[in-house]
Amino acid sequence: MPPYLQCGRFQLSLSKPLVMGILNLTPDSFSDGGRYTHLETALSRAEQMIAEGVDIIDIGGESSRPGAVPLTLEEELERVMPVVYALQECGKPLSIDTYKPQIMQEVLSAGADMINDINGFRSAGAMSVVKKSDCALCIMHMQHEPQTMQLQPQYDNVLEDVIAFLKERVNTMMQEGIAANRLCVDPGFGFGKTVEHNLVLLKNIDTIEEHLQLPVLAGLSRKSTIGVLTGRPVEERMAGSVAAALAAVHNGARLVRVHDVAETVDALKVWNAAQKT
Repeated sequence: MPPYLQCGRFQLSLSKPLVMGILNLTPDSFSDGGRYTHLETALSRAEQMIAEGVDIIDIGGESSRPGAVPLTLEEELERVMPVVYALQECGKPLSIDTYKPQIMQEVLSAGADMINDINGFRSAGAMSVVKKSDCALCIMHMQHEPQTMQLQPQYDNVLEDVIAFLKERVNTMMQEGIAANRLCVDPGFGFGKTVEHNLVLLKNIDTIEEHLQLPVLAGLSRKSTIGVLTGRPVEERMAGSVAAALAAVHNGARLVRVHDVAETVDALKVWNAAQKT
């Protein structure tokens, strides 16, 4: 596996877990929808995450919660671009959560360092946009699409199916000349998976990394699986989410995507210090 993730203007060492902080600019995200829809509040949250020790800021303009309705291109650009321009020189890599090639093109031109694509760069034109850059690329597995993905998720073998999908996408991208040190993979917790599917994937992150020889990103923060396991509503899932992040890192994740940056950073510091050498 590459020793670092080439992330646009940054080279991020993979010798320790990286914390990706979620900055949703959406009014309808399942957890913090509507909190950061104004530029001032979004920038304030970004500054707070930087102070808390975030490694990557992941900016999303369109909700991908189950049942979410897609945005127009214009709406997504109006939400995302002012924040990207404002955070260009914040000192942290900027990741953009999008599956639209036109958005990828615009944010990369504006200085974004990473593209986080729930569609695995399968949209027509996505590959040609990103291969000309040196941005990092997160390839995620999703069964079906946000509107239908949680209706009746089914797999022959969820671990084998997710690995096979990710391997095909990685091979395709590398055949296009994209370097391995620009790639990470996300099994897509909650994207067309039951609680049982999510737990199988969480327990086998090391197997995913072994097959792909790439860093695995885990995003379980505040998702419904945490709610089912704890019985907590979304606003009370911080402790469960931090535990999930620690479990993911223990099982091999190199990046964790979280809402609760300060708590996750602190938990990882203690967890790292307590590891047997």
